Amino acid sequence: MKLNLLLTLAIPIAFYAQNNSAVNTTGDYPNSYSSGSAKVKHFDNSSRMFRDWSISVGGGGAFMQNADVTSFYDGKVNFGWNAYASLDKQITHTFGMNLQYQMGKTNQKALLPGAAGIAAGVATAYTKYHQVSILGDINFSNLVRRTDNHSPYRWALHGYGGVGLQGYRTLLLDNDMSRWSTTPRRIPVQIEQKLALDSFFYQIGTGVKFNASKLIDIEARAMYIISGDDSFDGGGFGKNGVPRYNAIKDGNSDNMLTVNLGLSFKLGKHDTHLAWFDPLQNINSRINVLDNANNDFVVCEKGDLDNDGVCDDWDRQLDTPAGARVDGAGVALDMDLDGVIDLYDKCVTVPGPVENNGCPINVNPK
Repeated sequence: MKLNLLLTLAIPIAFYAQNNSAVNTTGDYPNSYSSGSAKVKHFDNSSRMFRDWSISVGGGGAFMQNADVTSFYDGKVNFGWNAYASLDKQITHTFGMNLQYQMGKTNQKALLPGAAGIAAGVATAYTKYHQVSILGDINFSNLVRRTDNHSPYRWALHGYGGVGLQGYRTLLLDNDMSRWSTTPRRIPVQIEQKLALDSFFYQIGTGVKFNASKLIDIEARAMYIISGDDSFDGGGFGKNGVPRYNAIKDGNSDNMLTVNLGLSFKLGKHDTHLAWFDPLQNINSRINVLDNANNDFVVCEKGDLDNDGVCDDWDRQLDTPAGARVDGAGVALDMDLDGVIDLYDKCVTVPGPVENNGCPINVNPK
């Protein structure tokens, strides 16, 4: 008995499930996921509402900051340079990803402590580098910005963080390192690091973007690069009998600071880039439009030409005679259906010919 009852309940459910599955797999709308009341589109390139790709280029200064041989020496700054190019993909209005290539050169100085420093004097060094990295881009302005309907959204604060690989070549010279004619001979400190997995680095930074037009953004950006390498500053590895520039300071990571000014070229045909779109502001704007819209209700947009009390929008008889009673469609009433409207019918309840004013032949109309 229980088995029969179970089968009685299960069989209709099974058939319904099969039918529902067939509906789910169709690509047409409405389906089981959409009632058809919303504007639903397939998730493909043609359904995009915003630009979400861009190409960025820029350049500026590069400085060896936290290192043994540094760009900031004796109260002076030894300027270097850098240039970058990146392909940018905006994933949401608050987050994007960048594939970036950067190259540049830093200039730095250092003085060894004690007698070694007196013999060598102030050393000069440079680092030429190139890097490939992946950056995450957080749009803080879209994440925490106060939204209203009156402030133009032209400036945005961005934060960056990512990882990459770098290759570099360094050279360091002082009064003691290039002795070819005396004994013992010494050669300059040189390091060449190939772009490989052991040249892994991290970087973080921040930038301010200005929405110059629907095609171009202008950005000022500062990035801090953590190399994890004690030879990135040109200080060398440090061997026995050779002054150890890479031992001037504690720590095994030479870090670099870059300050850049750049341009982003927004790709695509849409007017707005996703990075400059705030859904909350868009919602508030629409609510504001509705709140301030005119709510005047027009009863008869086309008027009432025959003055019968039925608007011409749905009046089926636009030339009803004045004074005639009409139904809801604006048609003159004919109670006895004899073809003579009640306004002219002398016998309203009895059918009769038109020539007798709607009365039967044996009845004289009054």
